[in-house]
Amino acid sequence: MKKALLVEDNENNRYLFTLLLQHAGFTVLAAVDGASGLELAKSERPDVILLDIQMPGMDGYEVGLRLKEDPDLVLIPLIGVSSFAMPGDRTKALDRGFAGYIEKPVDPDTFATTVLELLGKATDA
Repeated sequence: MKKALLVEDNENNRYLFTLLLQHAGFTVLAAVDGASGLELAKSERPDVILLDIQMPGMDGYEVGLRLKEDPDLVLIPLIGVSSFAMPGDRTKALDRGFAGYIEKPVDPDTFATTVLELLGKATDA
């Protein structure tokens, strides 16, 4: 069973994303902020990390940078999940080493499938 780490400060989003990922067969670990997400990533070594881009304190880009700097975590695929919908935001995430970018509000019918597809592409690369 694949293990996903969800780093998301919004409780409703955490709940929805967890349900969708569990339904797709993931074991889901959840963190409410960047610092706790980094700790969980180090201790649990998930197969994929979904990062909210807009979080107070340490945003998803900063968390991603720190993960990519850690030799033990650098190969874990990162997926940005954000309500940023400006042109260039997807490119910004991909340029920073993210395997993919999903815009909020997510489509419940395709969210887990998209995560699985991005995870597959990242691990095939």
